[in-house]
This record gives sequence, C-alpha cells and structure tokens, in this order.
Amino acid sequence: MTTFIAIGYGDSAGYDKTDQQIRDAAHEHDARLRQRGAIMGIAGAPIQVRNHDGDRVVTTDGPFLRSELPIAGFTVIEADTVEEAVSLASKTPCAVAHGVVEVWPLQTT
Repeated sequence: MTTFIAIGYGDSAGYDKTDQQIRDAAHEHDARLRQRGAIMGIAGAPIQVRNHDGDRVVTTDGPFLRSELPIAGFTVIEADTVEEAVSLASKTPCAVAHGVVEVWPLQTT
C-alpha cells in the first residue's frame, strides 16, 4: 500500500448547486473512507512558518498557496495504486460538488 495525501478545494457556491442526493452519496463515501482508516479533516485557518537559516521563527497568518477555490480539507488515504487513490478521491464532496481534489503520493525518505 502507498500513502496518498488528497487536498480538496471547493466553495459553498459549488457545494450548494450540487444535487442533495449527490452530496449525500459523497458524504457517505467519506464515511466509508474513514472506516477503512483514512484520516480526514476540514482545513482551518493556516499559519505560515519560516525559520530561515535556523535563526528566528517568523509566523504569518494566512495561506501561502493561492488558487481559484479555497482549500476545503485534507485526507490521508492508503491505496494500492495511484489509479485507486484517484478513484477514491473522485467520489468525495469536493470532487463532485464543482471543486477539485489533488492526489499526491507521499514519498518518504
């Protein structure tokens, strides 16, 4: 198994215009992912952290990344292949409710 990080982007406008049955099915899918061990959460307010040259920690409120849609949440999933991870991500609320999900293989050193 490989670990994948899924980053979901979406907003209320896209979510609200999606049929309720499709949203419900996506939330049920999320519940099944949690049952199989996925770690999932809604994105809170980010804090940027810098410690250039190990000299001094500086923090700044707010995201560093910018995108058309706000980051809505994160999931850590296990899958045998990237294709399986994509299939799992494709049924989540951000993917079906006019958002987007990025799937990143987590590479360990």
